[in-house]
Amino acid sequence: MRMLRKIFCKKGKLCLRDYAHMADDGFENKVAIVTGAGNGIGFEICRGLATQGASVLLNDLDSSLALEAAEKIGAEGGICQSFPGNAGDPEFVEKMVAEAVTRFGAIDIAIANAGITTYGSFLEYTVEKFQKLVGLNLQGSFFLAQSAAKRMKEQGTGGRILFMSSVTGLQSHPYLVPYGMTKAALRMLAKGLVGELSQYGITVNAISPGAVGTERTIGDDPEFEVSWSGATPNGRIASPEDIADAALFLASDKAKHITGQNLVVDGGWTCTSPVPNLVIPE
Repeated sequence: MRMLRKIFCKKGKLCLRDYAHMADDGFENKVAIVTGAGNGIGFEICRGLATQGASVLLNDLDSSLALEAAEKIGAEGGICQSFPGNAGDPEFVEKMVAEAVTRFGAIDIAIANAGITTYGSFLEYTVEKFQKLVGLNLQGSFFLAQSAAKRMKEQGTGGRILFMSSVTGLQSHPYLVPYGMTKAALRMLAKGLVGELSQYGITVNAISPGAVGTERTIGDDPEFEVSWSGATPNGRIASPEDIADAALFLASDKAKHITGQNLVVDGGWTCTSPVPNLVIPE
């Protein structure tokens, strides 16, 4: 049953507003780019945006995975096109933003979700691993924000930029020092851009997930869910949908007065921060 509420329109006439319909089209006529979205958190963000009315350009490095993900969302009635490629390459990022504008007419939401996690002792961490990590986690996120912000400024209609940080950028975690460094930098990037982009109606925020059950995390460690559920105060790991819900809120008009912030979605882990028994991938 649809929810109808009485409100007064112009000239004092009584009107009925369909609130259920309004909830359904929260991203109607919006255009979004989400990187690293072939599965996991990025895929759920794309699905949420598309099913609520947005036109979505879905990026992943794996072209077959990107196509499959976009087709799944399309089968559910959403407008979603794949655009595979390296989200850490500034030239590719510029092409991706241009493609969104050409295909859908604008860019309103840019979510830098693509990232890699590399484990290793600080004393043994290699230059090659460091450059690969920074190239995607920081360089890719920075230049997606830059390219999207330039278009948003030209359009004159504002926009939303989101970075995917992590609780490891807030709390020390063994064998994840370089990764945590990149995630802490993304929080600072969101904060730092407030002074430059707010005048154009562009908000910039970060999300810091805790332990999330995805194909990658569970594939790296089959005991991931058990070990992290025991270390998380609310007794479970997050689902990709939990993080997507936070992203959708910050990307929506409901969050138009929120900028430069970092939203922690971790079931309370950063309040206690126990380190679970982990299998550290090579």
